[in-house]
Amino acid sequence: MHQQSALFHFTDRLYRARNLDQIYSAALDAIADMLGCTRASILQFDDKGVLRFAAWRRLSEEYRRGVEGHSPWQPGHEEPAPVYLGDIGHADLPSDLAALIRLEGIGALAFIPVMVSQGMAGKFTLYYEGPHLFTNEERELALIIARQLGFAIERHHSDQTARRFTALVESSDDAIISKNLEGIIISWNAGAERLFGYGAPEAIGRSVMMLIPPDRHNEEPAILARIRAGERIDHYETIRRRKDGGLVDISLSVSPIKNAEGVIIGASKIARDITERRRAQEQQQLLLHEMDHRVKNLFALATSIVNLSVASAETPAALASIVADRLGALSRAHALTLASRTVGNGFRKTATLHALIEAILAPYVEGAEGERKRFTVEGIDIELAESTVTPVALLLHEFATNAAKYGSFSTSGGRVEIECRRRGGDVVLVWRELGGPTVQPSDTEGFGSRLVRLAASQFGGFSRQWHPEGLVIELTMDISRVGA
Repeated sequence: MHQQSALFHFTDRLYRARNLDQIYSAALDAIADMLGCTRASILQFDDKGVLRFAAWRRLSEEYRRGVEGHSPWQPGHEEPAPVYLGDIGHADLPSDLAALIRLEGIGALAFIPVMVSQGMAGKFTLYYEGPHLFTNEERELALIIARQLGFAIERHHSDQTARRFTALVESSDDAIISKNLEGIIISWNAGAERLFGYGAPEAIGRSVMMLIPPDRHNEEPAILARIRAGERIDHYETIRRRKDGGLVDISLSVSPIKNAEGVIIGASKIARDITERRRAQEQQQLLLHEMDHRVKNLFALATSIVNLSVASAETPAALASIVADRLGALSRAHALTLASRTVGNGFRKTATLHALIEAILAPYVEGAEGERKRFTVEGIDIELAESTVTPVALLLHEFATNAAKYGSFSTSGGRVEIECRRRGGDVVLVWRELGGPTVQPSDTEGFGSRLVRLAASQFGGFSRQWHPEGLVIELTMDISRVGA
């Protein structure tokens, strides 16, 4: 009757234990109570497969240090048999181990394996001061204690794993959901609440179909069929619906959930919001397509410049110089556009008219510190549409090149005054040359003139007037066509 009461008390203490120390203490008390053994120890395998003392009663440090690691078993041993040494004096032991045991005052001992579902986890050891006859009842009680101790240790580790898993799930930024094989939600973490807008009480017990847009209802039966077949689904990109009706791009991973017998009973789903990634991919594709378009345009424009420049060049060196100058102007305009487009987050922002004029006429700023600027820019400024930056840059380059050859930039004291004004729905750029040589009107249309006429026709008109003090050009641009 006493043994039954002690066993009940032991089982109750194991059930109430909250940590391994309480489990070990309950086991050592049960050993002393049911087996009349006041000296005992519990050893468990460490990560390297060595038996280490986990708890003990009335054993010296020298003894523990000397015998630690000695074991007839290895971790995971499936059917180890208990070892009973009723008289150490007649036991077949290594001489050094036998001497250490006798020095500790031990006359008899027993090794009782402690088992978990994966195999052997450790042992507990009984110590008696003199020889001891282990009865069948004692042997049976020892096995019962070992069995209960193994259950308690395994439950503790399972609880710890479950708590860690629960903490991981609840702290995850991803939505983690579990459902049964009928698609009914049975768990819902905080990440799912943030992603889909439903609280756990609203979601648990409802069909996962509430998250699926009507045009994708065929996805869930297909997913459940694969789960029933034991398949895992990795990084499946799809669309789901929030509580507010909005749609969200997600990457979905689904894994089968199995019970203790290995039977599939449900599925766990991890959903990650990929809206920003999708947006970044779309932006990347847009920029790649735009870059492809711009590069092709630049090649076409460069080819056109080379072909048309041949007619006006008298020598290969002159051709090279003309082409290099014109391509340089395009390069400065392109660099200006690229710099302005990357300011902040405004990917569609482009160059202003004043900034473009300053960039194209930069070669006509003299002095190490730019103290002598041979042009002025006044009047209104506008942001240019990206498609107009290149043709306007070419026009300005042609104006400046002609001024350097024949006009105000050809003399040391010449200058250019540029005024931008509004006239109805147009922006008018007035280019006025001063201080240059006397110029005469020409009826001949060279490449530069053809280029100016063709470029100007894209967005407005163009006129030239020869005055005694210098050439005056008016470039008229329809603001609805050139403005950003």
